[in-house]
Amino acid sequence: MSKIINFLWYDDQAEEAANFYISIFKNSKITGISHYNKSAAKVAKRPEGSVLTINFQLAGHDFIALNGGPQFKFSEAISFMIICKDQSEIDYYWEKLSAAPEAEQCGWLKDKYGLSWQIVPKNMSELIKTNAAMQAMLNMKKINIAELNDAN
Repeated sequence: MSKIINFLWYDDQAEEAANFYISIFKNSKITGISHYNKSAAKVAKRPEGSVLTINFQLAGHDFIALNGGPQFKFSEAISFMIICKDQSEIDYYWEKLSAAPEAEQCGWLKDKYGLSWQIVPKNMSELIKTNAAMQAMLNMKKINIAELNDAN
């Protein structure tokens, strides 16, 4: 297990979300599931035996998702960046993850659970080195490598 693990709070979709994410990323799997016991279920007002946490790996990176209730929501203050080798990989992740077109900007998107992702090429900092390329990127939703190259 990693020294630092991303811990994600869901209302009651932790298992659904983990299964969704592992269907998208290679080298991914569920690594453990815990359930609400009688006392925890009573305190949390959750059904006894329902999923409490689910441990999973995405591309070899450890995560834990909690069914903790509706008190907390994701925000853009935290996002996960996916470094892509080419435009087809950007397109793949964008198609699989984007669920809120109004939240798309500069390679950022929100998935159906409200979690923010950045889908960027591996050489992003080089692609936006000129003012023209930076301006082009600021007007994009999904990153378009060819358009950034043309702006440079």
